[in-house]
Amino acid sequence: MANVCPYGCFTHAVVRGIPESFGQRADGGESVEVDVAKAQRQFGVLTGALRQKVGLQLIEIPADPELPESWRIEDIAVIQGDMALITRPFKQQRRAEADAVRRVMNELNLTVVEMGVEEGGSGGATLEGSDVLFTGREFFVGISKHTNHRGAEVLADTFRDFAVSTVPVCGGSRLKNVCSMGGPETIIFSNSEGAKKTQRMMEQLTDHHYDVLTVEEDVAANCVYVRGPAKVDYLLHPTVDECPNSIPAFQKLPDYTLLPTACSEASKLRGALSSFCLLINRKLNYS
Repeated sequence: MANVCPYGCFTHAVVRGIPESFGQRADGGESVEVDVAKAQRQFGVLTGALRQKVGLQLIEIPADPELPESWRIEDIAVIQGDMALITRPFKQQRRAEADAVRRVMNELNLTVVEMGVEEGGSGGATLEGSDVLFTGREFFVGISKHTNHRGAEVLADTFRDFAVSTVPVCGGSRLKNVCSMGGPETIIFSNSEGAKKTQRMMEQLTDHHYDVLTVEEDVAANCVYVRGPAKVDYLLHPTVDECPNSIPAFQKLPDYTLLPTACSEASKLRGALSSFCLLINRKLNYS
């Protein structure tokens, strides 16, 4: 049965530490110059906000220097209700990241579904969580370099209680580079031409009406929304240094507790705030 809780009701956040190899690519490609210590500090602020301000139970998987992209934990599972789909990242070298995530999902007594190994290498199903937007009503799956149609089909087969629509990713490397949830009925979109194109396609595919919050900077389109235990709306969003022209849009959200959270180092790697966490609700009657 579908989880009828409004979007944003979470109890746990699963994160994975920033390794010393942060900035390197899992496939051995050219690394990006980043400040690892700064990235680790920013990660600490993010996890502190989730635990101390929002009130989530935090589960932190230790950093693994052998898995330089493992901090992108959002990519490794798609979770809805009591079911967790372990994904299949595009880069084969990233697939070992699933082992630790799978253990945590089992410890939380979630039903774990595996995409499995398919024939054809990269020609088989690929799916990364940063290409998946769940609205509380339906899934949108971005078709990108990282996620293909077969991967979207596996997700649809796993979460059969929800409609699943595919949209090509325009103007960003992943769907959540151009949009994210800003509340139970609100989607945040970047003001870029690519994001506008993705928005129009999503509006054509859905039977639901969503409020839209448009932000000026691309980095501002990725936020983390959580409805706290006291029915407080929390929004973690990039800081004024990262998106000065988008802050007024966030301030228009009624009765929200805004939590500016720096993500500048991950942004250099096309990561975002949501990249760092898997959000889970283990109390399905929580509202």
